[in-house]
Amino acid sequence: MKAVSIAPGVFDLLPDATNELWRSSFLWHHLKRVLHQTAGDFCFEEIQTPIFERTELFIKSVGETSDIVTKEMYTFEDRGGRSMTLRPEGTAPVMRAFIDNQLVQQRAIHRLYYIGPMFRYERTQAGRYRQHHQFGAEVIGVKSAEQDAELIDMAYTLYSRLGIKNLSIQLNSLGSTTCRQYFREQLVNFLKKHYTSLSEDSQKRFETNPLRILDSKSPQDQEILKEAPSILESLNEESLKHLETVQHTLDILEIPYTLNPRLVRGLDYYNQTVFEVVATELGAQNSIGGGGRFDGLIHSLGGPDLPSVGFATGLERVLQTLLKQQVPLPQKPTPLLFFIPLGDAAKKITLCLAKTLREQNIAVEIDLSNRKLNKAMQYANQIGAHYTAVVGDDEVKDQAVTLKDMATGETRQAPLYHLGRILNIEAKSDTFINMWKEMTTPFTDNSEADYFIQSLTQNIAQTQQATQELQRAVNTINSYLNE
Repeated sequence: MKAVSIAPGVFDLLPDATNELWRSSFLWHHLKRVLHQTAGDFCFEEIQTPIFERTELFIKSVGETSDIVTKEMYTFEDRGGRSMTLRPEGTAPVMRAFIDNQLVQQRAIHRLYYIGPMFRYERTQAGRYRQHHQFGAEVIGVKSAEQDAELIDMAYTLYSRLGIKNLSIQLNSLGSTTCRQYFREQLVNFLKKHYTSLSEDSQKRFETNPLRILDSKSPQDQEILKEAPSILESLNEESLKHLETVQHTLDILEIPYTLNPRLVRGLDYYNQTVFEVVATELGAQNSIGGGGRFDGLIHSLGGPDLPSVGFATGLERVLQTLLKQQVPLPQKPTPLLFFIPLGDAAKKITLCLAKTLREQNIAVEIDLSNRKLNKAMQYANQIGAHYTAVVGDDEVKDQAVTLKDMATGETRQAPLYHLGRILNIEAKSDTFINMWKEMTTPFTDNSEADYFIQSLTQNIAQTQQATQELQRAVNTINSYLNE
């Protein structure tokens, strides 16, 4: 019987995807940790929305003539006859949730972020998949240009923390609705003269969304657009001042950027500031994130008239960029200790020991397969265990185990009740080194010294508690042996 294969345009995350390392789940855990940490440092709170919404949400928000709505959405009719769509992007669902749950009544300003899968039926290529994952951040209730700049700073900080190099921030303004409409008329008048020379895709966009022609990658379109009017020439005084303030704030924050008058973004709800973050290693599809201001979106969805600004980044693109730039990344987590029990009594003892060690956040695996010792040691090598400990009758009698360092082959005896402390020092050596550095650095005043002593006392108490818990585990084992 032929095996069922994966659907086109999607992928599996594996514990260790050696052929396509970016699909390794441990790298996704690393990326998400940085995303959550950065969002928290900028005081954003997490929001989660369903993966499907009413289709009208995206028609109203993204735009009825946009490529997403006309070509890319996964839309279906449920058993109640309602049209539903797997979310193609994250901003509209967040705004719907904001309105639906009346968050405006809680406070005036909200800083929200999300991480999750999105769905678009499009041609698969590097960094583009029919199920892709996004991190997004939205600020609701602040209209200032400085807020736009801070959000760009958040994006820049995120990529910098991950270690991405050669970043380029592309910046533009779409102005107000009036400015945008005026520019649209200017652009249409210009493109009419060159209509027959436009690419087939741009001729279609000319009828539905001419501003998207500015995004065209076609060489013939790019040649024509060299003479096209600039949207910056259509900005009114207020929009120009907004853009200048964004630029000035980015200069203060020392964030490099390039003004790109042809940047329009792919969604209809943007106004004023728009930006993209570009990494050179991804070729033609080199944008790893972007966003902008969308002041009218909440109101267009039936909510209050509140200003909003946000950005999103694709997790697949980010991971692929990290690998292409050969950024140092965490290694796959491996067991600190691999127990090999010999016999039923040893199994019960190692289960008790492992339980106590795991309560101290020490990664322990036990071989419970009854395989031969040499096979168990081979497996310990395969999974990258730092130490192995064979537990047999002698170890039970002596209440000690022999720890074998799998990298060097060295062995040492360890009493059972000291096992936790020994492994904690091994697992957290960087923490102990940092603590020693802090201890040998002069304090600025008594309050700083008091704070450090208090922290050190707490750590000592935790270590003593861990030792006591292991001692209790040893006592439990002894009670079991004496039965």
